[in-house]
Amino acid sequence: MKVLLIDDHPLILSALQTIIQGLGEHVNVVCASTARQARELLTSDPDFDLVLLDLQLGDANGFDVLLEFRAAYPALPVVVVSASDRSSDVIRSIDLGAMGFVPKRASNSILFEALHLVMSGGIYVPPMAMDFERADDAQSADRSRESHSVVRDAAVANGFQTPLDLRSLGLTPRQNEVLGLLLQGKPNKLIARDLSLSVETVKDHVAAVLRALKVSSRTQAVLAVSQMSHSPGGVVAWSKAG
Repeated sequence: MKVLLIDDHPLILSALQTIIQGLGEHVNVVCASTARQARELLTSDPDFDLVLLDLQLGDANGFDVLLEFRAAYPALPVVVVSASDRSSDVIRSIDLGAMGFVPKRASNSILFEALHLVMSGGIYVPPMAMDFERADDAQSADRSRESHSVVRDAAVANGFQTPLDLRSLGLTPRQNEVLGLLLQGKPNKLIARDLSLSVETVKDHVAAVLRALKVSSRTQAVLAVSQMSHSPGGVVAWSKAG
């Protein structure tokens, strides 16, 4: 696996390089300290499997770089690794096409988990900004509701998504199952296998789900559901496979 790591802080760049190389002996990490250097590297050798991008670069705005790379290299997944863990930054990054957002203060295990999820076709969102975990006690439930409220409010304030009520979507039971597996980051082939459906049928269900959510991509679907799943009346009604 070939990874392009973009960060303008030498110590952080070195530390992240060491951590990412720990993913396996066949991981090759190439570092860039500026957006310009990253562009030159991708132009000369576009055969990268993953990009890790800091939002605060000395010569460019990280969001602009993210948008640029997603347009120029649509098949190349980009994960934002940032000192920020503000929900508005998470939302904006995913909305612009990032396949994950990892705060720099996250543990090595969280970074590994995020990168493995992204490389398998999923989308990683930090739990401190969007908590998809099921609360085990009342205190955890309160924290979860508060977290989703922050994300929902930030999304509305920044004009990214509009909260909806899941029960108003009119999804069929099968579409609910597809939505649940889609939110686990599973590609269409795995969804088809899990539900014993053809890939073409799954594509039709995914398209119907995206239309119901009024979004155009899986990343936007993750955000839309994260906003509505803990809003009043917004009960997620899927059966979680696996």
